[in-house]
Parts: sequence; structure tokens; C-alpha cells
Amino acid sequence: MSLNQLVSDLRAAVLFCTRLPIPNAATITGADIARAGWAFPIAGAIVGLIAAGVYWLAGLAGLPPLPAAAVTVAMTLIATGCLHEDGLADLADACGGHTRERRLEIMRDSRIGTYGACALSMSLLLRTAALASIAAPVVAAPVLVAAHMAARGSMPLFMWLVPPARGDGLSAGVGRPTPASTLAATLLGVIALFLGLGPAAGLCAIVLLAAALALLAWLCIRQFGGQTGDVLGAVEQLGEISVLLVAAAYLR
Repeated sequence: MSLNQLVSDLRAAVLFCTRLPIPNAATITGADIARAGWAFPIAGAIVGLIAAGVYWLAGLAGLPPLPAAAVTVAMTLIATGCLHEDGLADLADACGGHTRERRLEIMRDSRIGTYGACALSMSLLLRTAALASIAAPVVAAPVLVAAHMAARGSMPLFMWLVPPARGDGLSAGVGRPTPASTLAATLLGVIALFLGLGPAAGLCAIVLLAAALALLAWLCIRQFGGQTGDVLGAVEQLGEISVLLVAAAYLR
């Protein structure tokens, strides 16, 4: 792979996973996203480093762990444009539909219902509380980077394992990432967990994350017949929550 292709993939990954400004950014296609899957964890590392910096600055400003964690999570929402949170909320709302067609229709509805609001609230609460329980910025920094890398590193694997739920939309346009791109993203996520959390906690995070993804895959195939762009947002959210909860249990 040429240097220009590597740079192009990194740009596509940042554009797809975040709302960070990219100079002279061109419109990305489904093929660009599929090819750039290996770089999703790197886009996650950028978000994680931003979060770590905010948490450190909040501590320097004298904020206690809980409000510091809340400000940090809020900054990640700004960096990503709430892309993943929107997917989680839409997925939760869609599970209340009575037919497959109705569930897919609900996911395309921009409005948020009760299930979506509750899922979004729990995601924010769990991430903020878990980060606050770690407290020390020097410990939280590698955890934040690992959580964001692993969460996004699991997205290509989920896309490769679970087929699109419909013939149009984001997931259908992207298709299945290549095996090489999927493997690279997964390995980067795994390495990040072991480096950021340590061997024992890293292994526990991998097991919990794998269980969460397996449950979500079963739910999506049963409820929708496959995955959608909103489901991928939920994949990221479940991954981030899983890693932060394990870190809170092991590293507080």
C-alpha cells in the first residue's frame, strides 16, 4: 500500500468516525470506507487523545472527578458529532417495532422515542461514572485511548460478520470490508486494550466486548435481518462502555 493510499484511508476513517475538520476533505464513498476500515482505531485514538487531554486539563482546573468526567464525555460528543449516540438511540427505538419493515422505518426516523432516550441516558451515565471512578488522569489517559480504539476497531469486524439489513443505506453502500482491513482493525483494537489496561484487564475487556458484540449481532439478525449504519453506532457505544466498565473495576 502506497503512502498516498495510507493517508487517504486515514482521512476517510476520520471523516467517517468523527466530525473533526479535515483540510480539503473530499466526499468519501462506500468503497473508501470499506478500504479504510483498518484505520478506524486510529481515528478512535485521536478522539481518545482529545478526551485524555480534556480530562487532564479539567483536573488541573480543580474539578472533582465526576464533573471532569462529564466535561470529557461532552468533548467526545463534540468531536464525533454524536454520530454513535444517534445510532444507539435509533436502534433502541427500533427494537420496539412489531415488524421488520416497521423497525427499519423507525431507524430512519430522526425523532427519538422513550427507548432511545433511555439508552442514550444510560450510555452517558455509564461512561461518565466509569471514567470518574478511575479518577487519576495518568491512569485514565491510556484507558480512554484504548476504549475509543477498541470500540471503533470492532466496527469492521461486525460489518464483515453481519450482512446489511437492506439493499440501500450506509451499510449496503459500504459492503463487507476486506479480510485484511478487518484483521488489521481488530488487531489494533486488541493491542490497544492490552497496552492501555494491562494483560488481565485487557483480556477481560476483550471477553466482555466479544460477548456484547455477539449479543448485538444476534439481536440485529433477529430483529432487522442484519446491520445498518445505526447499528454500527451502537457497536461503538457498547464497545466504549464495555472497556470503561472493565477499567473502572480493575484500575480505580
